[in-house]
Formats: sequence, C-alpha cells, structure tokens
Amino acid sequence: MILVTGATGNLGQNVVQHLQQHLALNEFAVLARSQSKAQHYLNQGIKVIYGDFDQPETLKHAFQGIDKLLLTSTMEQNRFEQHKNVIDAAKYAGVKHVLYTGLAIRNIQTSAVEDLMISHFQTENYLKNSGLTYTFLRNTMYAEAIPQIIGEQAVSNGLALAGGVGKVPYATRAELGEATANAIMQDGHENKIYSLVGSHAYSYQDIADLLSEISDQKVNYQNLDDSSYMDLLQSIGLPDFLVFLTHGTVCDIQQHQYEVSSTDLEMLLGRKTQSLKDYLTTAYTSNS
Repeated sequence: MILVTGATGNLGQNVVQHLQQHLALNEFAVLARSQSKAQHYLNQGIKVIYGDFDQPETLKHAFQGIDKLLLTSTMEQNRFEQHKNVIDAAKYAGVKHVLYTGLAIRNIQTSAVEDLMISHFQTENYLKNSGLTYTFLRNTMYAEAIPQIIGEQAVSNGLALAGGVGKVPYATRAELGEATANAIMQDGHENKIYSLVGSHAYSYQDIADLLSEISDQKVNYQNLDDSSYMDLLQSIGLPDFLVFLTHGTVCDIQQHQYEVSSTDLEMLLGRKTQSLKDYLTTAYTSNS
C-alpha cells in the first residue's frame, strides 16, 4: 500500500492523478487532516486516511499497513519538526520505504534563504539516519513560479529583477508529480538521491526573449541592483515573508544556486522535459 501526504497541494495532486492512471484504488491512499479538503478524493473512491503532522499519535495509527510513504515537504515554519514526526511514526509503524521531496540547489549553506530551506537537508539527514529505506527527490524550481515572480503582465511591463545572468532548469509541477509517482511505483530507487531538474536552464533574459517571440513584441529585462529590487518588492505591498522569500530566491538565481545539471528527471519521465517556450505560451496567452 502506498500513502501520499500533501495530496491536497499542487504537487501532491499531480502525484495522485498519475497513480490513478496506473494503480487500482486499493493500492494507494492519501493522508489528510481535513476531510473537507480531501472530499474530492473520497468522491473518486480513493481512500483517505486521517493524520496530522503536528499530532504524532495520529500518524502512528495512519501509517499502519503502509509499505511506501511519500513525504511531501510542507511550507510551515516548523517544517523539520513536522517531518521528524512523520519519520518517527513511519519507523514505529513499520513503513518499508519513505520518499521525500526536497530541494535541488548547489550549496544550501550559502543560500540567501538558508534559514527557510535548510530544513530540507535536516529532514534528509534525519531520514537517512533513521535506518528506513529512503529516496530523496530534490526538486528544481517550478515553472509555475515564473509568473508569480515576474508578474502576469510581464509581456506589457517587462521584467525588472535582480537575477543577473543566473539560470534555472525549470520543470512543471505536472512533470515533477509524474516523476515522483513513477519513483513510488517502480523498484530500484531505494537509498538513491535524485536531482529532478529540467532538460534546459534559462536566465531571465532568456525568459524575456521567449516572451518576445510568443507575443511578437519586444519584452525587456532590466537587471536591477539588489537594493532597487528590494525597494520594488516592498513598494508593491507584499507581506514581509514573501518579500524575504522572493528576494532571497532571485538572489540565489543571480548567484547560480539553481544551476544543477542532471538527467534524473528525464530518466524517471522517460523523455525530456517540456520546453519553457511551450509553458510560457500557455501561461501568458491564457492571460491575454
């Protein structure tokens, strides 16, 4: 039996969708702390098991009879404590294999968002030291993050960021969800570390050039200095946490932190990843 955590989130929904295409309904289940959020799974005949990352006793019960567990990373401030609860409960319940969705980055110790993202690697270390069979699925930045960072009106307004010439090997959530589902269903991924990154890497200048091609109008990229970019983020009224996260992420791009090269995602998909031009065409023509 396979159990998927985070199934009501964006990545988790893509994982479940792919499992549905290949497995019988009695071969997998989803974990949820709210029946209302998981009601659409119940309506499809998918088993929903109650469990709360902040209540370890619920997890010990939820994980009984589970062979493979997908631990989809959370975005909570106490992320490592939540993940630790999951791993401890998995060991207690006799789960055979835990797969964890982490982060593909070159050096977390020099990341501008180390305080937030270090918990991914703390989780990996804790899982590795637990004695459980593991698979680490280190995800690149979602292509879906591009409109959130450059704005949905980037074609008309242009790009203004402090990204320098740094590049990112973007992949879509659908691709990462499919690859994750394949890793769960297949054998041979035990105690492996995979960097799930796109087939090609793109800078913000590349993105501006692609948007120019798509829209048939010139889209400019203005490479701001760090201080000007921080002022811009604050001027548009973002909450402090989003200012920190967006600024830090773009700084990491500038410092080439996301320039991880790997064919692991291609291996799990059995093909190259979608071109960024195709993704941007869908994302920006649908908004026009």
